[in-house]
Amino acid sequence: MGDATRILSEIEQGSLHAAEQLLPLVYDELRRLAGAKMANESPGDSLQPTALVHEAYLRLVDTTHPQAWKHRGHFFAAAAEAMRRILVERARRHAAVKHGGDAVRQPLDESCAALRSGSQEVVAIHDVLDKLAATDRMSADLVKLRYFVGLTMEEAAEALGVSVRTAHYVWSYARSWLRRELGDGETQA
Repeated sequence: MGDATRILSEIEQGSLHAAEQLLPLVYDELRRLAGAKMANESPGDSLQPTALVHEAYLRLVDTTHPQAWKHRGHFFAAAAEAMRRILVERARRHAAVKHGGDAVRQPLDESCAALRSGSQEVVAIHDVLDKLAATDRMSADLVKLRYFVGLTMEEAAEALGVSVRTAHYVWSYARSWLRRELGDGETQA
């Protein structure tokens, strides 16, 4: 991943060519993470993992507003944040009255009906994450990486620069905190 760190540094300096070189290096990993997150969405959903990766990538390598990337973990943490924001914006847009609001949609084939973890849970978790971040930044970052991007505990620990054991401890705390804030024991976070 040394090449990616070098390319991230070049992007920070405004190189358009470097932004083109980065995507092939990180695409497979971003696509896998987006695919894991999108697996929780309902079948036939209009947003596909590829579209999520592309939209997040465009936000990350905006050469008109270059970012300072410290290392690979920093980049993937930013990718988690970008994917989270995209999913929350999309969930809010779908919940808007203009898009049918909370109208109950019935599938044509009841056998294909699946519960959606989706819109309401995504928005609810997003809404309380800032509160969690104010008291415990690492817990909030871990929730973003695990819930919104779908990183494994090992991958999230690496991105945060902590041991897997510490990540498990922080994850346990974050889940309990989210359950308390959201008022139910069924949160998948």
